[in-house]
Formats: sequence, structure tokens, C-alpha cells
Amino acid sequence: MAESKDFITTRVLNAPRQLVWDAYSEEKHLLQWWGPAGVKMAKATLDFKSGGMFHYGMYAPDGSIMWGKLVFGEIVAPKKLVCTVSFSDENAGFSRHPLAPMWPLETLSVTTFEDMGAQTKVTVNWKAINCSEEEAALFDNSHDGMNYGMKGTFDQLNEYIKTLI
Repeated sequence: MAESKDFITTRVLNAPRQLVWDAYSEEKHLLQWWGPAGVKMAKATLDFKSGGMFHYGMYAPDGSIMWGKLVFGEIVAPKKLVCTVSFSDENAGFSRHPLAPMWPLETLSVTTFEDMGAQTKVTVNWKAINCSEEEAALFDNSHDGMNYGMKGTFDQLNEYIKTLI
């Protein structure tokens, strides 16, 4: 098995840590902001516990539904969230990325939430796991696009959080 380089991104949000944690850990909130800019949630279920899953479908701009899932490992409320991230099918099975067939089947995401008083620093450390050299290389070479996608996701989260304050 190969190893990918870590993809790390950080964003400071203008909200207290508990509110940001709630936005990550409650289905009613995730439905409002999860995913890159330009996609909307079609369907989602959340079982927020270690071993539980967030399974979701997002409408792509062309109207198709792209499925994904997060399987939760370590949860340290409201400080840390560790999960495996995968593309999925409607039945929560594994699926290849619809636009990049050599994308790793599984990635590991470690998200930390640093309390900064009225603000929260969110850091995502993401890497490919259980992957081939080719899959690791694709992950490593996709960091620019991942930064763009994460920026859109964080922008949506930031806008949504404003509605909660």
C-alpha cells in the first residue's frame, strides 16, 4: 500500500466552537451547508457516533446525484472528529469517484476545532489510505482542486453559521 501526502487546510470561523461543532454533528445543520459550492443536498442520514455514518447524496450542477459517506472513528466533542471518507452509492456501498476513477476508495480526515473565544479555528488534515501508488499520486496532485472545493465548503458553512448567530 502507498501513502499520500497530507492535505491540510485551515479556516477561522466567526462563531464559538460549540456552534461550529453543532454544525458538523447535527443532520439539520449538515443539510444546509455540506459540500462544495454549486451542489445542494438531495438526501442524507446521520448516525453521529463512533462507528456511525453520514451518508449523503448531492445534486451536481448537471442534476445527477453524487453519493458519499463518512464513517466516524474517533469523536472528541467538541474538539476532534476522525472519519474515513468515501464516494458511495445510494445504498452506502463503496463507489469510485464519478469523474476520477483512480481516486482512492478511502481517505482519512482528521478535523480539529480550536476554541478562539468568539471564533473557531477548523483544521482539516486529509490523506489517502489503503491506496495504490497511482491513487496516492492522483490524491497528491489534486491538492489545488481540493483547496478550491474546501474553500467553497467553508464559505457555505460560514454563511450558514451567520444565520444561527
